[in-house]
Amino acid sequence: MPAAGPAEPPAEDLPEDLTRLAALHGVATAYRPSPDRTVPASVTAVTLALAALGVDTSTPEAVRAALAARENGLRERLLPPTVVGWSGGGTPAALAALPEGTRLRVETEQGGTRDDAGRLPPGVHRLTATTPDGRTARTHLIVAPARLPAPAGRSHGLLVQLYSLLSRRSWGMGDLGDLRELADWAGRALGAGFVQVNPLHAAVPGAPSDPSPYRPSSRRFPDPVHLRIEDVPEYSYVTDPERARKLGERAGRLRDAVLDDGALIDRDAVWEVKRDALDLLHEVPLGPGRRAAYCDYLAAQGTALEDHATWCALAEVHGPDWHRWPEGLRDPRSAATERARTELMDRVDFHSRLTWLTDTQLTAAQHTAREAGMPVGIVHDLAVGVHPSGADSWAQQEHFARGMSVGAPPDAFNALGQDWGLPPWRPDRLADSGYAPFRDLLRGLFRYAGALRVDHVMGLFRLWWVPEGHPPTQGTYVHYDAEAMLAVLVLEATRAGAVVIGEDLGTVEPGVREALRERGVLGTSVLWFERDWTGDGRPLPPERWRADCLATATTHDLPSTAARLTGEHVELRDRLGLLTRPLEVERAEAAADTAEWLEVLARLGLLDGTGGDTGTPAEEAEIQAVHRFLLRTPARMVGIWLPDAVGDRRPQNLPGTWDQYPNWRLPVADAEGRPVTLEDLAASSRLHALIDVVRERDDGREG
Repeated sequence: MPAAGPAEPPAEDLPEDLTRLAALHGVATAYRPSPDRTVPASVTAVTLALAALGVDTSTPEAVRAALAARENGLRERLLPPTVVGWSGGGTPAALAALPEGTRLRVETEQGGTRDDAGRLPPGVHRLTATTPDGRTARTHLIVAPARLPAPAGRSHGLLVQLYSLLSRRSWGMGDLGDLRELADWAGRALGAGFVQVNPLHAAVPGAPSDPSPYRPSSRRFPDPVHLRIEDVPEYSYVTDPERARKLGERAGRLRDAVLDDGALIDRDAVWEVKRDALDLLHEVPLGPGRRAAYCDYLAAQGTALEDHATWCALAEVHGPDWHRWPEGLRDPRSAATERARTELMDRVDFHSRLTWLTDTQLTAAQHTAREAGMPVGIVHDLAVGVHPSGADSWAQQEHFARGMSVGAPPDAFNALGQDWGLPPWRPDRLADSGYAPFRDLLRGLFRYAGALRVDHVMGLFRLWWVPEGHPPTQGTYVHYDAEAMLAVLVLEATRAGAVVIGEDLGTVEPGVREALRERGVLGTSVLWFERDWTGDGRPLPPERWRADCLATATTHDLPSTAARLTGEHVELRDRLGLLTRPLEVERAEAAADTAEWLEVLARLGLLDGTGGDTGTPAEEAEIQAVHRFLLRTPARMVGIWLPDAVGDRRPQNLPGTWDQYPNWRLPVADAEGRPVTLEDLAASSRLHALIDVVRERDDGREG
């Protein structure tokens, strides 16, 4: 049973039976946007959320019957479908509550059997309990280390949206060759400990595609649009070199349009030329060693990869929305799908091979980062969900809540709430499977990640479910078994020797940050939001920042530091009609906020020696001072938003916009808006001056 979470205040208009039924299924009947305010959920939100969990609430009689069935089931149940144990944490409560004399038999993940559940190795085991009166229950037993080890020492690193950083070798957008080169250079020349990138999950194909990396087709497998074509060994043996040359010329035109002519990054055009090149490469037979490696990958990924590649092949024929496919193909296990898989065998193999090639280049990038001296390496980003018409939602239909979308309730920044258009996992189906989809997802990502950033990490605890056809205000929270979700995360990260960073910005349920910290999951702290919210509201002194976090000045969803310092972010939002208050009010508030922080930086002496007599422009000096401040905090990881290092003024994404602003399509640029290539970075005096400031403090040479 999913954990019901903290006690929710009763909803005003919900019948008592419905309220009790909702609580037993982890569906909230109210939420607290602030400690002094309670908002009840609507009857519609609660009943539709329960319906998505397979609970009939169509009539009062149905509610009473469902409530009785649930209560009886819980009373008679020996064990929940998944039990969590922590290494050194004693007997799990569910096992301790079994009748005296109950016999236990454990089939361990490692292949052995045990007659008790004590001191089991970490893993996901199968446990059978037999009571003295003959009742039997089988359950998944997840045993995880008590916590993740802390990162070895403090490190600083770069944050970048990979598509935005082109080199003179890119095919119109940044790729995995660029990532590998960036990691090698940053580790060796800048002393960086990590490079954090945007989600590289597989996108939904089709033109125009959704450019957001946070609405992927699959979180389990990467997107081959990021491949460096020339780094694929078979590229040297193509059977039509003239065709390859022409493809290279097409790619060059795409690259030059962005870098030299001011064009936006065109992901669809990049994929079109890369797909043609990959079709050409697919004609080249793999050598014996490469074939063996590919076969090993196919065997390791199993049905999950076969489903993903089948969806990709079917999407080429029937379009990217599987809900509109012929009825038989909407079921991945149907006879019609099996026939189509056979008929499309060559395309299924094509997409399987692309996934393998991408995985290989991702692994190579992480290997290069570690070879360059990075203690962490590449930090990958896990999106909070998947596109409703994509590969994961097709292949894992039974695990998703039908008719529901993930979003956020109304708050001070979004009075109407948010609907992100991502179908949520069903907590009951996750528990029944021993969290297999989540385990497989993490295992795939940790193949090539030195660390994982979990977007909206609060989603491990609860998600705001929005019923289809209803506004976000008509949603409600549904709770997950956070202990089980955390156990899986800690288990898989420990196996990979990886760090985990939770994006815990915004409104966070009480107890969430404490639970994450207890298990060794780092948080995220952004300078402009770190204030003494329980006191005078002033900027939080550096010594009072938490140590277990990644500290940054900004993120991909926020203004660049240069724009914030000058107030340009307010002017941009005004031009796009996004302000909800008069421009003068917004300007004054932003200026006061910036002035308050600059006063703190000056009082701490962090502006000394960076401007004035040194000849450093004031804006650049202030950006340096911001990063000096970050290094004054005890944060274990300090991230530099790469566009900040070259003076870029534009956000990569402007929440609240769609086609009004070129979200996810801008190259990294300098203060004048000129694109900055990967090669330009190495020669950037502004970047090196900022890195010198960071290294000076990070190496402990400044008091």
